[in-house]
Amino acid sequence: MSGRGRLALCAFAATLLAAGSMLPLVDPAAWILQAAALLAIQSGVGALARRVPLPRLLIVTAQFLVTLVLLTAVFAREQAVVGFLPGPEAVRHLADLLRAGADDVGQYAIPAPATAGIRLMLVGGVLLIGLAVDTLAVTFRSAAPAGLPLLALYSVAAGLSGGGGAGWLWFLLAACGYLLLLLAEGRDRISQWGRVFGGAGRSPSGGAAGLDVSGGRALAPIRTGRRIGALALGIALAVPAALPALDGGLLAGTGSGNGKGGGGGTISAVNPLVSLQNNLNQPENREVMSYRTNSRNPQDFYLRIIALDQFNGSEWRASRRSLKDVPKRIPGPDGLSPDVAVTEIRSNISSSQSYQQTYLPLPYPATEVRIGGRWRYEPAGRTLVGDRGQTTSGARYEVSSLVVQPTADQLAAAPDAPSEVLREYTKVPGSLPEVVKKTADRVTKDAANDYERAVKLQNYFASEGGFSYDTTVTSGTGSAAIGRFLKDKRGFCVHFSFTMAAMARTLGIPARVAVGFTPGTVQSNGAVSVGLRDAHAWPELYFEGVGWTRFEPTPTRGSAPGYTQPDAPAGGATDPSQPERGASAAPSAVPSASESCPQQQRRMGECGNEVAPAAGGPTDSGTPTSTVVWAASAALVVVTLPLLPMLWRVRVRRRRLASSTGRTPADVAARTLAAWLEIIDTAWDHGIEPDDSQTPRKTAARVVRLGRLDTEAAAAVHRVAGAVEQVLYAPQPRTDAGFAEDVETVRNSLRISADRFTRIRAVVAPRSAIRVMDALSERRSAFTGRWAARWGGWPRWPSRQQS
Repeated sequence: MSGRGRLALCAFAATLLAAGSMLPLVDPAAWILQAAALLAIQSGVGALARRVPLPRLLIVTAQFLVTLVLLTAVFAREQAVVGFLPGPEAVRHLADLLRAGADDVGQYAIPAPATAGIRLMLVGGVLLIGLAVDTLAVTFRSAAPAGLPLLALYSVAAGLSGGGGAGWLWFLLAACGYLLLLLAEGRDRISQWGRVFGGAGRSPSGGAAGLDVSGGRALAPIRTGRRIGALALGIALAVPAALPALDGGLLAGTGSGNGKGGGGGTISAVNPLVSLQNNLNQPENREVMSYRTNSRNPQDFYLRIIALDQFNGSEWRASRRSLKDVPKRIPGPDGLSPDVAVTEIRSNISSSQSYQQTYLPLPYPATEVRIGGRWRYEPAGRTLVGDRGQTTSGARYEVSSLVVQPTADQLAAAPDAPSEVLREYTKVPGSLPEVVKKTADRVTKDAANDYERAVKLQNYFASEGGFSYDTTVTSGTGSAAIGRFLKDKRGFCVHFSFTMAAMARTLGIPARVAVGFTPGTVQSNGAVSVGLRDAHAWPELYFEGVGWTRFEPTPTRGSAPGYTQPDAPAGGATDPSQPERGASAAPSAVPSASESCPQQQRRMGECGNEVAPAAGGPTDSGTPTSTVVWAASAALVVVTLPLLPMLWRVRVRRRRLASSTGRTPADVAARTLAAWLEIIDTAWDHGIEPDDSQTPRKTAARVVRLGRLDTEAAAAVHRVAGAVEQVLYAPQPRTDAGFAEDVETVRNSLRISADRFTRIRAVVAPRSAIRVMDALSERRSAFTGRWAARWGGWPRWPSRQQS
């Protein structure tokens, strides 16, 4: 196998080994096989393109285009042109999947299910990292910097998983892959040089760092790779430890709580649907909140968190809407007619400390909320959203809400919904299986109006269709999951509610899905306890004159609304003016953050507040100083890190070209060698790699030829090369003047002859910045030498010739 072939194979293996660190994040882990197959195709395309041969830029472009085609064929086949070409619809679908995956990453607990969005992010990320590694290590023959993409891949995985468990194993595999890549590059470089001869050591006069004509210096690329490898591995160990501890969702492992039971027991995501199955399968029904209400029918007292109103074929999600200050009195719900009977009730709700949710659970529709802290109001969903880290942890609040009591006749006689409501809430994706529409038509064929269609759909799922409730079924809300649910007829509230909502939309009935809690369990003291297993999802259908109306298709869960049952009693309040008071209804006096909460969690807004009733809108204490300092420091690091190679290069250039007052032969030699090394590095920055096996004269001719230098710059290069030969070989070198002007002449000529991308890279990301590792090695050697000379007994590291 050729040298490039070995490098390509090692780059493939290194990427795959580093990708293994992502396996604990997602279950099942079959995505790694898909990523490996696509990565092999990507690497093969690069190998074929290099054999043609094609220019480097075309090789990278070809690999990128093939990667895009592969991702389109796997994740957007139905939307693609002829099944694999990324047309506009396919690109939009991939963008939707990426947005869905980004939301899922912040919402699911580890291990997260392999949703389409998460799989696209994982497979696409591995392919992009593989392309970067292949480009650096094989196409551009620079394996050492290829460790940075591998480091990024491992660091992200280690940071997300918290570095626990078998993290050391994944680190070891990733490190082995990187070192294997460095070894392959070293062998390839030596095979091109032939046999390496030793030579004299460095002269006492002390040449410039990085220039040595001794045989030991010929192995510099190998040692440089090893040093970069050691540094990268050290950073890989340090970075995950330095990453901020995150809590809630995939970014924090399994979550936390103060109660008993395993992790992940609280709904702490922006979209609480994603942890529903985990909550329903908890071994202990740990309490997340309690309440007291004066409603006559507490079985209808559903606590609603959020409404999911967008269905893109991959998932249901909430629309992104603007927030407002919380009004003192919330306006009446849209579409509610004065002819429909309503009763206002009051409830006192107390949330446990372990329950951290951005959205405030409320009975629907709420008309007034008294709560302290930083909250904002979203009018379309009639929800309260925590602002700047505000959560429900330990919250105590009082809510006034309406019990809407429509009759069956009112619902049956409801006129058509407004056009804007129909347009927004009856959208269905093209990927929805035809069986959904056909089943909806079959079930409702004898219905005379939308109300009867809705009741028939509810009864079909709840009792007549042969469906069974099963929380062990794999969760999913996309088109494929809905089609599978209609076939298998097994699932839990997620499947029932989203399928009924989708079927209602195919019938032209506006529908969305609400997520929250069923009424809970009444306690001996009169309070009602809501536990993890009360987490629930249900469909809401819109009827003009009534507004958004709850239905209950899930068997054995919740209760069917009275307006869907004949001769059902109406609900009301025992005393609308005053709810019963109890421990859960007593709010604290002053809002304050828990002093026992760690500073990191306080910065991320996960400590919650002890809140007090507020007469008006939410208060605003301003952004904490620690948050401002942390954000500014993070921004400074993000901005500064990419500039470090450029800053280091500017500093080195100035030091090399600085004039020296000394006129001794040693001073002249140092200035000459520094100028020559600056010319070599400048050419390297512009794409001309150094070749230490050639003499200064041949090196000068090579720089002139490859850099397409003009006459003046060519003379300058040869002039400095001649001076270098004088310094290295003449018994008494002549004392020429400094070569700073010659170096600038060569640099300007290289810039003029190079293309724009090369010029920008030479400044922003200079290739010669890799010599910083040599500088660090020199300082290490000098330090150990001084230490040994002063104290003795210091164990010497292997010398440069021995390494």
